[in-house]
Amino acid sequence: MKLLLDTHTFLWWCLDDPKLPRKPRSLIQDQKNQIFVSSVSAWEISTKSRIGKLDSAGEIISRYEWLLEADGFQELLITTRHALRAGSYTVAHRDPFDRMLAAQAEIEGLTVLSQDKVFKDFPVKTIWGK
Repeated sequence: MKLLLDTHTFLWWCLDDPKLPRKPRSLIQDQKNQIFVSSVSAWEISTKSRIGKLDSAGEIISRYEWLLEADGFQELLITTRHALRAGSYTVAHRDPFDRMLAAQAEIEGLTVLSQDKVFKDFPVKTIWGK
């Protein structure tokens, strides 16, 4: 399975946070699955850290690329095609980070691993937050 981690999923994984339930944790650990982390997550983490909404992110920001590599995650870069799709969604959801993750998942055929139910409004497959 090809999974795209929502930003909070990636953070909880990196922090070994108990908020990450067993099912998503086991999917991330399963070597048969390809795990993708969008570059939009780096943007979201650093933005929220800068404005004081994410106190625990300092170490993750400083080791971001190393963490991706150490866990064997694949970085998913933002393309023009992703940006155009994210901007064209007619759903009312205004969060640019979620819109980009949805666009990337739709275009690349990835399943979003997230507790966030907002992804049900987009044409993407999700696990966990249904």
